Amino acid sequence: MNIRRTKPAPPPAPAETTPPGPVDWWLLFLFLLLLCVGLLAVLSASGPESVKKYHTSYHFFKNQLIFMSMGGIVVTMLCWLPRSFINRLHYWGIGISIVLLALCPIIGKTIKGATRWIDLQFVMLQPMEFTRVALVIYVAYFLGTKKGMVKEIMRGLVPPGIVTGVICGLLLLQPDYGGAAIMCMLVFFLFLAGETKGSHLIIMLLFLAIGGVILILIEPYRMARLISFFDPFADSRGSGYQVVQAFLALGSGGIFGVGLGGSVQKLKALPEAHNDFIMAIIGEETGFVGITFVVCLFAAFFWRCYKVALAQPVLRDKLTAYGLTVAMALSFTMNLAVILGAMPPKGVAMPFISYGGSSLLSNMICAGLLLHYSRTARE
Repeated sequence: MNIRRTKPAPPPAPAETTPPGPVDWWLLFLFLLLLCVGLLAVLSASGPESVKKYHTSYHFFKNQLIFMSMGGIVVTMLCWLPRSFINRLHYWGIGISIVLLALCPIIGKTIKGATRWIDLQFVMLQPMEFTRVALVIYVAYFLGTKKGMVKEIMRGLVPPGIVTGVICGLLLLQPDYGGAAIMCMLVFFLFLAGETKGSHLIIMLLFLAIGGVILILIEPYRMARLISFFDPFADSRGSGYQVVQAFLALGSGGIFGVGLGGSVQKLKALPEAHNDFIMAIIGEETGFVGITFVVCLFAAFFWRCYKVALAQPVLRDKLTAYGLTVAMALSFTMNLAVILGAMPPKGVAMPFISYGGSSLLSNMICAGLLLHYSRTARE
């Protein structure tokens, strides 16, 4: 009698053996609180611009509320989707993102000299915002499932490097130097957490530094921004104008601010008051106390996100949650650094706070995915 021997099935991944639990309620609470702060800030900061363009104080506020409602549906879906579905998005997500970025110079809409948006009639889509999410999922998949290759340059460093290079090249065509910088930093931090050799990280830093210097030198406006960064008051009506006006807004706020709705800088002086420079308006209207509260709120949110990442039992999930946290934290840090004069203007929105459909939806997708991963966090 012949007995056929078969190999035992491999054990399932830890995330699949234990049923998912509820979402992290603290993370959900901080996320909703940030959304409320953002709505209030947009309502206050966008009033004058809204009246000027649309003869109503609530145009931008209503749009932000619509985007937030759409994002709420997406977040709810992401919280309860099967993990297997999300894990299959790595190639689809990065492929669609690259196609959309390639379409921007062809069919995109040019605003203030940059072609970063695709007009879908009901919304202006900015592919860069969603590309960073797709890049996190792809690189986390690569580092989490091809761990043996990470130690090798050709098989571990080059493939994600080529994908990142294509994305950055397409962003520079728009041009979007800040977006390309975010992508590079995002990939670097993921490799830093993915047990990459120190020598490989040094090589990455050298390439990024050389590339950054070249890009600054070949474009006069980037050099002008860098010069004004060191002394914005030297050209306070030119390249240093926005930063100087942000300083004036923050200085006018004092300790407790001039009161909600009482900002003077948002009337005419500070461009993009409800977009990239909305934190300056928060500082003017609520003072040091108000802006410190918002910063502490973000710190608590990111700390909770980081705990969710650390508590993942599977390396790929750990890196994905970590990357999503870094993506939001980079935007937060760069936006605040510009307001405080610690970095040249980059056109980076403040997560959950700045006005903008693409930015808000992409950050809500990050938060929704983190809430999803919080269901499999193991303390």
